Amino acid sequence: MGIALISETDAQALAPRPRASFIDFQTEPSRYRHWKLRFEGERAELAMDVDENGGLFEGYLLKLNSYDLGVDIELADALQRLRFEHPEVRVVVLKSAKEKVFCAGANIRMLAGATHAHKVNFCKFTNETRNGMEDSSRFSGQKFLCAIKGTAAGGGYELALACDEIILADDGSSTVSLPEIPLLAVLPGTGGLTRVTDKRKTRRDRADAFCTIEEGVKGKRAVEWRLVDAIATTSKFDAAVNAAAARLAATSDRPVGAAGIALTPLMREIGETSLTYALVRVDIDNAARRATITLQGPASAPPADVAALHAMGADFYSLRLARELDDAILHLRANAPEIGVIVFKSEGDPARALAHDAFLGDNAGHWLAREIVNYWKRLLKRIDMTSRSLVTMIEPGSCFVGILAEIAFASDRAFMFSGRMKGDDRPEATLALSALNFGPLPMSNDLTRLQTRFIGEPESVEKARATIGSSIDASDAETLGLVFESLDDVDWADETRIFLEERSSFSPDGLTGLEANLRFAGPETMETKIFGRLTAWQNWIFQRPNAVGPEGALKRYGSGVKAGFNRERV
Repeated sequence: MGIALISETDAQALAPRPRASFIDFQTEPSRYRHWKLRFEGERAELAMDVDENGGLFEGYLLKLNSYDLGVDIELADALQRLRFEHPEVRVVVLKSAKEKVFCAGANIRMLAGATHAHKVNFCKFTNETRNGMEDSSRFSGQKFLCAIKGTAAGGGYELALACDEIILADDGSSTVSLPEIPLLAVLPGTGGLTRVTDKRKTRRDRADAFCTIEEGVKGKRAVEWRLVDAIATTSKFDAAVNAAAARLAATSDRPVGAAGIALTPLMREIGETSLTYALVRVDIDNAARRATITLQGPASAPPADVAALHAMGADFYSLRLARELDDAILHLRANAPEIGVIVFKSEGDPARALAHDAFLGDNAGHWLAREIVNYWKRLLKRIDMTSRSLVTMIEPGSCFVGILAEIAFASDRAFMFSGRMKGDDRPEATLALSALNFGPLPMSNDLTRLQTRFIGEPESVEKARATIGSSIDASDAETLGLVFESLDDVDWADETRIFLEERSSFSPDGLTGLEANLRFAGPETMETKIFGRLTAWQNWIFQRPNAVGPEGALKRYGSGVKAGFNRERV
C-alpha cells in the first residue's frame, strides 16, 4: 500500500475513530473536499487538493495530499461521472493543486490505527478505483495523463502508475518513489510493484533498487528506468503536458458533440437490518451472519432507441440496478464485516430482462450503452473480489438471465429449484443466457465466467452458447453445468438450510482463502496479480509485528525511534 511520508507530530496520538455511524460511498462534486474538476472541451483536469481536516476518521490529519478511503470515494465518484456525464472528455490530466507535492500516499496514522478489516477493504477499493482508470482508457477511450510536480510517494506514485503516461517536472526536487519497505516495513500494495514491472516494464534489478531507495528517483534516471515517460523543466512543463494531452486525446474514440447524462442521487432507506433501494433489497440476519440481496427485474420493455435511452438517463433499468447493487455491495463490505454469506435472489420476468440485454447488445456502438455494459463488467468484478461466500438461489419467479446470470456464475454455489413450490403460483425457475455472457463481461483473468467455470471443458462453453435466448429449466441447467445442484420441493428447504448453516460454521479466514483461490482459474494477468498475489502478501504483512506491532515500523515512524524487527524469514 502506498504510504504518506508525514511525521508523528502531524497527527493526534489517538487511534482513528469513525466520524459517522457508517461509511457512505455516495457523494457528488458539490460535496467534494479533496478533488477539483475542471473541464475544457475534450480535456478535463482532476486536481488533488486534500483537506487535511477532512479525514473519514478522527485521529489523523491528511497532510501533504495523503489520502484515506474518503479521498478515494470522491475519486471513484469523479471517474464515474467523467464516464457518464462527460462523454466529450477524451483525456483527463491528473495533477496536484498543492505546491511542491503531488501526493504523499496513504495516510500513515490512518493505517497504523485502523482495524485489519478496514485496511483490507481500503486497499481493495483503492485497487478497484485505479484498475477502473485503466479500464476507462482501454474500453471507454478516456485516456489519463499524470502531471507530477513535487513528491509522488508510495500511493501517490501508484496513482500515477494507473495513468497512460506520466510527465515529471525536471526541477531538481520532484521525485517518484515507493519507499514502503525501507520506511514502514510494508508493501506498495495498490499495484505499485506489479505496475512497475508488468506495465512500465522496469528491469528487475532497477525495480529492486527503486523500491528500496527512500528518497526516490528523479530527472533523467526516472525516464531511463521507465518510471515516467518524460521530464520537462519548469518553464516547459505546461507546454509538455498540453502536447501530451492533445496526443492522447487524438487516440480516443469518445463521441464528438455527445451530451452526457446526470448520475442522480440514489434513493435508499437504511434500517437496522435492511437496506432498500428501488430495485435492490438487502435483508441482514446478524445471528446467522448472512445477507440476502434480492434484485428486481425490469417493470417495462427496454427503450425504443438510443435517443429514448439517453432521455431516461440514470433511470434506465440496467444502469439503475447496477448503481444500486454496487452501493449495496460496498455497504456490506465496509459496514457489515461479520456478515459471512451473501445470498442473491431475483424477482421478475425473464423475457423482459433478456430484452434489456438484447437492447444493450444491439446498441453496443453507442457510447452510453457501452458505458452501461462496462459498468456491469466492473461491478461483477467487484462481486468476484468480495470476501464473502457468494450463493445464488434460483427460485420460481426469478429472472437470473443474461447479465443477472453472471451473478450465479460469480457465486461459489448456485442452487436451482426444480418444478413448482407447493401453494406457489409463480412460474417455474428458469435460466437463460444472452450474448453478453460470452465476451463483454470478463473477469480479472480476462476470461468470461463461463470460460473460467469450464476451464478444462471448452466444449461445455459451446454447449451453453448454443442455448442463447432459450429458457433452461433446472434439470437442463444442472446437466449443462450452469448450476451446482437442482432441488425439488421435497429437498429444497432442508438442503439449502444445511448448506448455509455449514458455511457460517467454518472459519471466515479459511473461507476467504479458499474462495479467493478457487474463483480465478486460468491465466494470471496484471489485475489478478494485484488483487491476488500482491494483496495477499500485503494483508499478511499488515498483521505482522514488524509492521503493526508495538515496535513495528508503522507504529514508530516519525517518532525518532527505529522499528524493532523479528529477523526470522518465514
